[in-house]
Amino acid sequence: MNGLTCQDISLGYGARQVLRGVSVAVPAGKITALIGANGCGKSTLLRAMAGLLRPMSGEVALDGQKLSAWPRKQLARRLSFLPQEMVDPPEITVADLIAYGRHPHRGLLGRTSPGDAEAVARAIAATDMTGLAGRMVSTLSGGERRRAWIAMALAVEAEILLLDEPTTFLDIGHQFEVLELLQHINRTQGITVVLSLHDLNQAVRFADHLVAVDRGTIIDQGAPADVMTERLLTETFRVSATVTHNQDHPPVFIPTGSIKAPSRLIH
Repeated sequence: MNGLTCQDISLGYGARQVLRGVSVAVPAGKITALIGANGCGKSTLLRAMAGLLRPMSGEVALDGQKLSAWPRKQLARRLSFLPQEMVDPPEITVADLIAYGRHPHRGLLGRTSPGDAEAVARAIAATDMTGLAGRMVSTLSGGERRRAWIAMALAVEAEILLLDEPTTFLDIGHQFEVLELLQHINRTQGITVVLSLHDLNQAVRFADHLVAVDRGTIIDQGAPADVMTERLLTETFRVSATVTHNQDHPPVFIPTGSIKAPSRLIH
């Protein structure tokens, strides 16, 4: 099977299991959002998809080949991953940060090529960072900084972009700025985007495909209109809510109250 897939994988750290029996086929050329309560395993699943965490059982594959069988540099050209927390290198300009994205394409001596410069220029243009390219990253606002890191990930020119909570710590305006940027990149360049999100209305608004994670497993996946139901909100997020559907717009949920959460134990 082509594309990025997880087949019956179990994931954890040491002896602690976080996810069990998870299967996902990421739709190529679409935006997939992972949703679920804090600690449900969204970040763990993303790390496995990026090849940074080997499954306890099952397999994650790209184009039918296990990630562990891919040469690391070759895999890095196909998958680009941005973690939730990003540490800026000291005293670096935006352009130089973005150029780091070309590392998987450089030879043993790390020499740059005209192709590297062209890829960086395309990433800067795609993220509207032209006017900020000469600025120090440390002087940017939160939204600008996040765009710079996304530009670095784009400079890889990978087919699949994985992002862990890309809107964390941003105000609502910058959240929409980042998500609209990712949607624009997806629509214009055909890059497959997989990201984890806390805001369910944003997930429904920007994603083509939802994967709902709860208590160590996937409880539903599919089109937002099919996944975002009052039952999902009750059982996964422990809130009572009304979900409104309009054929011209994505579904919207309005919480009406909390539900006492049962004890959760993920072994």
